[in-house]
Amino acid sequence: MTGWIHPAAFFFIAAALLLFVKGKAKQGIILAAPALGFLSLLIAPEGDHGTTTFMGQQLIFGRVDRLSLIFGYIFTLMTFIGMTYALHLKDEKEHIAALLYAGSALGVTFAGDLFTLFLFWEIMAFSSVFLIWFKGGKASSAAGFRYLLMHIFGGLCLLGGIVIHAAGGGGIAFNALPHTGLGATLILIGFLLNAAVPPLHAWLADAYPEATVTGIIFLSAFTTKTAVYALVRGFPGMEILIILGAVMAVYGVVYAMLENDIRRLLAYHMLSQIGYMVVGVGIGSELARNGAVALAIANIVYKGLLLMGMSSVLFMTGKRKASELGGLYRTMPWTFRLFMIGGLSISGFPLLAGFVSKSMVVSAAAEAHHGWVFLLLTLASAGTFLSTTLKLPYAVFLGEDKKIAATDPPKNMLIGMGLAALLCVLMGILPGLFYRLLPFPAEYHPYTVAHLVESLQILCATALGFIFFLHKFHSENTISLDIDWFYRKGAAAFLWLAKLNKSFSSPER
Repeated sequence: MTGWIHPAAFFFIAAALLLFVKGKAKQGIILAAPALGFLSLLIAPEGDHGTTTFMGQQLIFGRVDRLSLIFGYIFTLMTFIGMTYALHLKDEKEHIAALLYAGSALGVTFAGDLFTLFLFWEIMAFSSVFLIWFKGGKASSAAGFRYLLMHIFGGLCLLGGIVIHAAGGGGIAFNALPHTGLGATLILIGFLLNAAVPPLHAWLADAYPEATVTGIIFLSAFTTKTAVYALVRGFPGMEILIILGAVMAVYGVVYAMLENDIRRLLAYHMLSQIGYMVVGVGIGSELARNGAVALAIANIVYKGLLLMGMSSVLFMTGKRKASELGGLYRTMPWTFRLFMIGGLSISGFPLLAGFVSKSMVVSAAAEAHHGWVFLLLTLASAGTFLSTTLKLPYAVFLGEDKKIAATDPPKNMLIGMGLAALLCVLMGILPGLFYRLLPFPAEYHPYTVAHLVESLQILCATALGFIFFLHKFHSENTISLDIDWFYRKGAAAFLWLAKLNKSFSSPER
């Protein structure tokens, strides 16, 4: 491991140190870990590092290339932003869980073989669930168990696939995998479950809204995006992903439109954004894969900003239903302004991150002559603007003033949001610098007249539709049923049968 330190090491060491320190020292450690991890990546030489042999197989803990580096950069930056946002927490247990979670995400990113990837994949699942359970209460406890069961299932699929693939002579090196065969299919299922691709998606909208105020920021950054990273590396050009991604993009935005819970709305919308990334992986051209990666990077930032905004509302008001909120722009002006930067960014507004990233996938779909995919992604884009940037902030910050006593959140939370907003702007106004970090050699120029006119037409038409039909967009206290209904009822039926069988087999009978 000469000349290279695994960035995850800083996170795991910091998590251990938090058991022994308090106060300012604790704050210094949780900020220093991601900062040192980021700096270590700036000087990391490309190549394989940290190699060892185990049971005759070569394990590679540090494969450094352009694809792993760009995900490493954003994971360390987003951890720094998230830790800044969570700096006011007195209890270190959330910080420890978040550091282990972020460190294991980096372990997945730099894994050069499938067994190392699986090891960190599982640490990621078991550390992240505590960010849900630490919220407390029956709903969080139940959602956390469902989240864990789903990820155990996904992990078993992944492990089974790795074993079958390796036993069949495929080896354990983590490169592009075959698109057929039982082993590769099980590995794909493991990746798709973590990416929350329908019908394996319901865990995300079920669990994330039940996480702690700060925990959801980390949850939104790592699990699904490491899965996107794994798909880019493992299954580029797999055509079924185009269909799944396009359906996912529309599915997520439709459920976001129906949702009343402000954090569940954003969780559903995350599905829509990941759908774009999955489409990019499925198309498989260098432009499409660059688009998938660029959108994953941008999404980590602006989705984190949006969730920080809504989590701040929850933190300051104790309310999470849009129908119970309104008029908060007067009492939470900075939260409103920063949230809108995230909203405009995710909607693809010029000079912001979404404009220079999402359009790469849409352009790649047009270049590959996937007309129906282009139309579905354009439709989902309009739905994004409508649900996250018009309907949600109108319900929470504008609209009817519910006279809720609140103020902007503590300074560290505003600084965290401000850092994310700054990244949204920098990516939007300096796309050349952003593109130089992308993994594949493909040219793309976002600021063309045609792209500007097309984007502004979609945004203006959507805004006019919202204004004309404003009375139809009032939030209502409803519950949206999703596929998780089947496994919730299925689990209840299984338990009922188990109890019934136990009663019949009881010795007293």
